[in-house]
Amino acid sequence: QVQLVESGGGLVQAGGSLRLSCVASGLDFNWATMGWFRQAPGKERELVAAIIWTGDSTYYADSVKGRFAISRDNAKSTVYVQLSNLKPDDTATYYCATKTGALVQAPERWNYWGHGTQVTVSS
Repeated sequence: QVQLVESGGGLVQAGGSLRLSCVASGLDFNWATMGWFRQAPGKERELVAAIIWTGDSTYYADSVKGRFAISRDNAKSTVYVQLSNLKPDDTATYYCATKTGALVQAPERWNYWGHGTQVTVSS
């Protein structure tokens, strides 16, 4: 059974940083495309960062480009996202997800999800 477990969320002031981690099990992590989504109350889930299996191609939403950095450690079956210069608009539940095949933004195209970790940024 595929499991994705996120950690690292918390409450920070604007301008602060967090590093989120997602540990995967039950899949061939080395061949998996990994992504981070976020969802705020009343808003749709959106892809903010993704990384393909080789780690040499990444995606970032325009709203986080230059502030977030995704990485993966295949030996540890773990994907990270470094959240820097956080803004109140970054407040959301952040979800780790995985899929096979091409990288796409639509959440419904992703196969497995973690339960999320909350990031709250105060002004």
